[in-house]
Parts: sequence; structure tokens; C-alpha cells
Amino acid sequence: MMPTEFDITGKIVFITGAGRGIGKGIAQVLAEAGADIAINALTTKYVETTAAEIAAASGRRVVPIIADVTKPDEVRRAVDQVLATFGRIDILVNALGDSIRKPLVTLPDNKDSAPGVSDDELRFIMDINVTEALLCTRAVGPHMLERRSGKVINIASWTAHQGGRDMVIYTTAKTALAGFTRAQALEWAPYGVHVNAIAPGIFPDVVTSGEERMRQTAERARTTVPLQRPGRLREVGLLALYLASDASDYMTGQTILLDGGLGL
Repeated sequence: MMPTEFDITGKIVFITGAGRGIGKGIAQVLAEAGADIAINALTTKYVETTAAEIAAASGRRVVPIIADVTKPDEVRRAVDQVLATFGRIDILVNALGDSIRKPLVTLPDNKDSAPGVSDDELRFIMDINVTEALLCTRAVGPHMLERRSGKVINIASWTAHQGGRDMVIYTTAKTALAGFTRAQALEWAPYGVHVNAIAPGIFPDVVTSGEERMRQTAERARTTVPLQRPGRLREVGLLALYLASDASDYMTGQTILLDGGLGL
């Protein structure tokens, strides 16, 4: 029998970036644990199919929300849609994110160096990894604060603890997200709202990477990750379940590494 503290039956969850990848893995586990879920994506390409699959597998209500959550007006519209559909939001998961492997500027001593990050790339990486979390948390905040209850889970990265070559902008964004997690947790602690983050390592998604790239990632992980394998999307979902449930009620402001030892 599962400890009652992990039971989230009837909770309402809003997950950004959940049409695929880590967001989808979190949605699957939280639905299995009894939550009803609104899953967000920029387009209908993956999210409608994902919502239908999770609903069929879990028996829970799963609603797709199409919005660009890096834009304030669309964030407000998305949150209003979730509240109109479900009546409340108990758990917010800011899972939208993406990376780019480029140096800040072209490196002169490396003829194979990629060109430096462009203005558009810089704005995109900061917006998709940091701005969306700030905007969504700000939009949901008044609702959670009024109810004096809520869980916010940000998806950071192991790079927030250890930088990587050609990953300056992504590392900066995820480090900012970890700092936001700490500061927001402190600000909202008196009101019963918890803010934590998960920092995943290597978690490839076959839907977007394809079978061959998945195989290559697994090969690299055998030599670069101490536990000698990439992570499974479900494993992020299981940690998110802990942070979403009453089991984590004495934890706030933390960024938890889930990286197979990659950041050691």
C-alpha cells in the first residue's frame, strides 16, 4: 500500500512544455497518481495525442492547452483556461526548456568552433528556460497565495551545478532558474506555497531524437555518466510526484540533482 502522503488524487496540475520529453514523463506519472492535468505546448503537433494517450492510460482528465508561455498575454490566457476548466491549480510544473550548444563568441583557437550565439538565440534560450517560469509562476501565484496552498516545480538542469563547454547561455539560464527557485520559495513560504526544482542530467526522448540518436546517447552515457546510462523520462516524473505531494511538505527552495552522478 502506498503511503498516503504520496496520494495526489483529485489534484489539478498545469504542466508547461508537456507535449513530449520530460514534461510528458511528468504528466504520465502524476496522472497515474490520480491528478487531473492541463498539459501545455506551443502547437498541437504532439500535445493533443499526448493528452489522449495519458487520459486513456490513467482514466484521469487530461486537457491540452495551446499557448506560447514565453509571452505574458498568452500565459494569462492559458492560466485562465485551466482555472475555467478545473476551478483551481494545485500544482504548477514549469517544464518548458531547450538547450543550444554554442560558445558565447567564436573561439579563435579552434577551427571547428561553432559561431557565437546570435541575438535571437540568446533571447530564445533565456525566454524558454527562465522567462516562461517567471511568467507562469507570476500568473498562478495570486491563486495559490489566496488559497495558502500550492506546489511549484521548476525543471532546471545539472548544468546549473556544473557548467559545460559550448553551453554558456543554457547554463546561465538554468542557473538563473535555480536562483529563482530559492528566492521565490523564501518569499512564499509564509503562505504555504512550496517552490522546488529538479535538475535532470541526460534524459533523451525517442519521439524527438529518433532511434539512432537515442542509441548514440546511450553509448555516450556508458562512459560519461557514473551510473552508465541515460535517465528515463519516468524517473523525473517519480521525483516530481514527491515534490507535488504532501510527502515534500517540509522541503522548499531546493534544486535536486537527478543526473546519474553526472555532476559529481
